[in-house]
Amino acid sequence: MLAALAAAAIHGLDVVATRHPRGCDDEIEFTGLLDAAGSSWLVRSPRSASAGAALEAESALLHRLATVIDRDQLPFDVMRPAGFADLPEGGRAVVSRTLGGTQLDVFALTGGPGLAASLGASLAALHEVEATLAEDVGLPVYEAGECRTRLQAEVDQMAQTSRVPLELLKRWERALEDVRCWRFRPTFVHGDLQAERVLVEGDTVVAITGFTSSYVGDPAVDLAWLLASAPEDAVESILEAYAYGRVEGGSGLLVERAQLLSEVALGRWLMHGLRHNDPVVTAEAEEMLADLAAAVVDAPEIIES
Repeated sequence: MLAALAAAAIHGLDVVATRHPRGCDDEIEFTGLLDAAGSSWLVRSPRSASAGAALEAESALLHRLATVIDRDQLPFDVMRPAGFADLPEGGRAVVSRTLGGTQLDVFALTGGPGLAASLGASLAALHEVEATLAEDVGLPVYEAGECRTRLQAEVDQMAQTSRVPLELLKRWERALEDVRCWRFRPTFVHGDLQAERVLVEGDTVVAITGFTSSYVGDPAVDLAWLLASAPEDAVESILEAYAYGRVEGGSGLLVERAQLLSEVALGRWLMHGLRHNDPVVTAEAEEMLADLAAAVVDAPEIIES
């Protein structure tokens, strides 16, 4: 079905095989394709009205990001929609050429001027993209105070489950209450970065994918996952390259907010398990939260005085 949609979207496309990646979740069904000329494609089909709207918004955003890339203002590529196919139930499937590179192995990152520095520079360039680019396609825009309020609401929901250790809740509350942390200029952010969405060749980031969660808000959101998973020496190189690439550097307690967000991410995993009534995910999240609570007993505050 997806191959047929791709053929309908791209005039003259002769699909000869499906290939990796293939997958399906609550929102999107997708597969890679190979055509008779040896070119690779990716077709994505929404499974709900909300997913269809997200794909449409992402397609408009990617078109604008492509113009920024073509002006050499971003050092990496993005998916570029090449065609659309209307679905009987509404919405459209999106077909794009696949991108080069392999998925980032975040645990293998090392310090120095190599891949870690390229990753930091790429994120800095992304956050220097004009916020109006996102605003023009209708993506959400959150001021610094709104970012704080939204995060506070999430932490309050976590507290209501009685499954998050009290010492963690107090630690997060203290960071949320420190007004110094919430004085920053909102930027364009990816919003859902993870290793599988960063494609690399050698020591260079060549592409970033998955922009369906993008908005204008706290740039710390795109750094939190790296603080949580990358080796310490690599994090230093990422942050150094990031600060060098930002007009205003890496100031404004950016790292502290990223640390807070990396910790709260475990609470989000817990909420995911509870919402989907998944006892395995819930138990895993509770164990990770307990481990974190034990690890920060003698650690400094997220925001030191």
